Amino acid sequence: MSGRISFVWLFVGVLLTATGVRASCPIELSPPSVVLRYGDSVSINCSTSATEFRGMGWEATKGGTGLKKVNHLTWTMEKVTDWEIAPQCFINPSQESQFTQCLMEPKIVLYKFPETISISTTGDLNGVIGENENFEITCGINDIAPVQNLSVRWYKGDTIVHTDTFNNPSKPPVNQSSVYNFKPSRKDNGVTFRCEAHMDLGPEGPQFNVSSKEYQITVNFGPDLECSAPELLEGDTLETLCSATGNPPPIVKWLKDGRQTNSTVPLKRDDKGNYTVQAEGFSYAEKDLQVNVVYGPELTCPSNYTASEYAPHNLTCFAVGYPTPEITWSKEDEEVDLPKILTRSDAGQYMITASNSRSSVIHTVEITVLYSPSQILELEDSEVSVGSTVGLKCSSMGNPRPKYSWTYFRVSNVIETNEDGVSRLLIRNATAYNMGSYTCHAWNDRGNVSKTARVTVKDATSECPVVMTPDRMVIHYEESTKIARCEPDSIASSNLRKAPYWEVPHGTRSESVTWSPDTQKDWDPRPACTGTFDGIGTCQKHLDFTLYKKPDSVSILLVGNASSVVEDREFKLQCNIANVAPARNLTVRWYLGNKTLKWYNEDQKWGIKSEDTMQVTDCFPVNNTDCNINVTRSPLHVSTTINVILNKTHNGAEIKCEAVLDLGVNGTNEMSSPINITVYYKPSINTTKLPDTIPLFRGYPEELVCEADGNPSPNIQWLDSPDDRVTGNTLMVTEAGFYNCSASNDIDSVSHVVRVVLEEDYLPLIAGFVAVAVVAISIIFLFIYSIYYKNTKMRRYNLKNAKLSTHNGNVAHNGWDMQFPMTKLS
Repeated sequence: MSGRISFVWLFVGVLLTATGVRASCPIELSPPSVVLRYGDSVSINCSTSATEFRGMGWEATKGGTGLKKVNHLTWTMEKVTDWEIAPQCFINPSQESQFTQCLMEPKIVLYKFPETISISTTGDLNGVIGENENFEITCGINDIAPVQNLSVRWYKGDTIVHTDTFNNPSKPPVNQSSVYNFKPSRKDNGVTFRCEAHMDLGPEGPQFNVSSKEYQITVNFGPDLECSAPELLEGDTLETLCSATGNPPPIVKWLKDGRQTNSTVPLKRDDKGNYTVQAEGFSYAEKDLQVNVVYGPELTCPSNYTASEYAPHNLTCFAVGYPTPEITWSKEDEEVDLPKILTRSDAGQYMITASNSRSSVIHTVEITVLYSPSQILELEDSEVSVGSTVGLKCSSMGNPRPKYSWTYFRVSNVIETNEDGVSRLLIRNATAYNMGSYTCHAWNDRGNVSKTARVTVKDATSECPVVMTPDRMVIHYEESTKIARCEPDSIASSNLRKAPYWEVPHGTRSESVTWSPDTQKDWDPRPACTGTFDGIGTCQKHLDFTLYKKPDSVSILLVGNASSVVEDREFKLQCNIANVAPARNLTVRWYLGNKTLKWYNEDQKWGIKSEDTMQVTDCFPVNNTDCNINVTRSPLHVSTTINVILNKTHNGAEIKCEAVLDLGVNGTNEMSSPINITVYYKPSINTTKLPDTIPLFRGYPEELVCEADGNPSPNIQWLDSPDDRVTGNTLMVTEAGFYNCSASNDIDSVSHVVRVVLEEDYLPLIAGFVAVAVVAISIIFLFIYSIYYKNTKMRRYNLKNAKLSTHNGNVAHNGWDMQFPMTKLS
């Protein structure tokens, strides 16, 4: 490693020599700088990394070493007292060195810092000074070095108010001072000052600071006179009016009209006048004042006062005091002005306040205003469910206090109470009888008022509490008359104001409890049983009355005078009902054959497509309601129409309409005569008997038959060329080609194209070929069989003594297999 480093240094030396550059001074000092207290010892080492040099040494006023051939050399002093000492380490090069003669000087800082510093002022003031006078204070630091590292901080209390620094380069100790100038105010009285000396010797040296003793000052000022508004409360003294401040504390005197007066005596309301206040201390001050004595108000006012509403009054209140009292009236914590004319809203307790800067007095007066009852409060419309409870409250303001009474439909579940000037009704287990008006009456000796509220019982039907016998009357035209009777129900009897009677707005008026209709003309009498009751007033219950008439006739027709309809096309049927009443109870039903005609079926393509409402026919209205089915109850001619779609399966079907008069228990129905419907439909060719493709054998004519269904019956034609038409459903063809069959009637026309394909007759040839094949096969079979028979069946047998026994073989006999006993010969 050392050889590598030597090589590097050699290379660098050669490079520097070749370029004519000399190396830097090869000296290192340790430490390069030192900070020493005056009289301390010091030791600094000087070393070099060079190998070629003549020698090195220290030059110093004390402790010099001379030139020595060493790599490091130490300069030491046991006690440094020379402020200007500046040792230098030098090195002398040899001929082989790459540097010139050079030296290095360590930085040596020698310091002294005092243990105490002093603070003083000019003159002999003992810290006493007048306000705003120039004040100079000095901080003395003796025998300190180096002074350029010194800073002085001035403190006023604990706050830094000034900092001094020094640029003196002198190294030996000096006596240094710092001066702080300021003008004190009275706020500075009693404050303390001090100075602090700080020595900052940098990172190599220590930090020093020392503080002086505190110096307190006294500031003389004043006197200053400060007086409040020249008004004193009765019983206060003059000395509380003004304050005199100063240092030293001033002496205060009071004079009235030029004569001295005792300022500690409490004042009375008659002691107001001109006063002079004098203050003598560090200087002199004087003020003239016009003093007033403040005392609280005294109020004169009655405690109770009664007045009539809208009448003038003479209620007044008086107050005395200084300053002049202000009188205010308040009611319910709000300031008010008492009007000259009192009303009921002005009644109540008033608070009269008389106040000034001294105090305030309060007096209460109760004003009573006599008036008639006010409008009733808190009585509002109410809603209650059946079986629930609801309360009504009635209250009115009046003087004297009002009394109460109620008007309503009285039933046992309503309880009435009066308490604390309020009247209440409590409705328990509410029923329909509790529906109606409830009127509360309030009165006193000056007048009366009333108010009405309505009670609604949910899920309950409000009915007039009368009973009609019968409650429903249905009579046929010109039938024997009947009698209806009207009377109050059992609960309503005690609340009745006027006996029930019949009112017939559209007929003969009857004040009787019975009513009989005229069955020839009372089509719409609207009879009502009328009664007048507490809480309900006048109410009515209408009799459900119907005078009806069966229709004179019911007929059906095909609209447009048509005699037939077309399949899948809408047509209109009309049902006419003559002279029927009441028409609003009329319903029309439609029948196809013996079954109800239903609404249109998309899949089956037939039925009722739409239906019109019932219309009045042959009507000439006198007013807007004469021809209104829903209003007119007298006999009317009415009709209704439907739009229908049928298909060919309904050709010749019967359609009827039925007029049904629905009257509840009573009712009637009338059926029309049927109408026969002829359904026309377009032709339809039977493609089962006439397929799309038909074969034709050469030499054999083919008959084409075209059959078609339709209404009217279709006309059939064959077209075998553009100009060749054949009438009729049969066509004989001998050639291949396309043949068009058309079927037409008044509804539409259709056509069907048949393709005739020519084919050869191969049957004889096939038959001959089959015959030859059969002959050939037969010959081959006989040949094979003959060979088989010769080799297997032909043997010699002995038939001697033949016995029928168990067979030993078979013998062919006329094609039958006969069993004979045989003996094989060979």
